[in-house]
Amino acid sequence: MRGSAVTAFGVKEAEETLARVFAPWIVEMGLKPVGFDARGGSFVLPENRALVHVGGVICGQATAAAADTCSVVALSALNGRFRICTTVDLTTHFIRPLKPGEVEIRVDVLSNGRRMAYTKVEMRAKGEEKIAVTATSAFAYLED
Repeated sequence: MRGSAVTAFGVKEAEETLARVFAPWIVEMGLKPVGFDARGGSFVLPENRALVHVGGVICGQATAAAADTCSVVALSALNGRFRICTTVDLTTHFIRPLKPGEVEIRVDVLSNGRRMAYTKVEMRAKGEEKIAVTATSAFAYLED
């Protein structure tokens, strides 16, 4: 896997990247980086009533956006910096509904090459063992 700069890109740099790089509505989701390791990173989606739909659960669009966003930030941590990229594929599986509350997000980087990167994401309600949402993603880097 490319990049060994996990220690050079931590929570502070992730917070700055989230604030600087992403669209305002993504920033308003309030994603919080928790930490990074050689395989990826952990995040929290805090409780946000604006992400709850009429059925009383967090909407799938919000979790898909969170998976995509957290993947890009985890890749940034492994690369030691944000690299401009575009999502080529995002496949989500909604296994069970997420009630309003904090959501724990884990991103594992499966491959991080010169031009392409692949991630796997798992989401669960805070404190729960059962996975609620999974996603796999492919990204094309638009710069070296």
